[in-house]
Amino acid sequence: MKNFKKHSFLTVCFCLFISFTSVAQTNYTSAKMPSQQNKIIIDRIVEATHYKNYVVDFCLSKINETSAKEGWNEQKAMEITQSINYKNFRDAIYNSFVVFDEVELETLLKAYEKNTAYQTKNVMTNNKVLINNLNIFANDIVLGKYLSK
Repeated sequence: MKNFKKHSFLTVCFCLFISFTSVAQTNYTSAKMPSQQNKIIIDRIVEATHYKNYVVDFCLSKINETSAKEGWNEQKAMEITQSINYKNFRDAIYNSFVVFDEVELETLLKAYEKNTAYQTKNVMTNNKVLINNLNIFANDIVLGKYLSK
């Protein structure tokens, strides 16, 4: 009887441990986002650096590369191309600027607007996280994950 109580106690503890572990794995926090005012400044930075054009051009080059490699027909290439929507990538950009406060963002914006070199050589490609996110985004487009069904 004593042995049975010991095994029962261990079984209950084990079950509790398993349930706590599974709950801990499902709790996650969403990505941090900047304030509404900072989003406006970030949008102006994107305009000043022509980053939106860079994102679209990058996706187009991935589509063209994959299309040639896999021998897509023109219709499939056109459908994939039409699925490019900068708005689907915008949160990644906002997230990459979340570490800056409003003053720092304004300073960046003024520097980007003042120096036209930033408009011809995309400075936002220096951010490794943003480059990685852009690669993931472009690959998802190529895989058809943004096709409207």
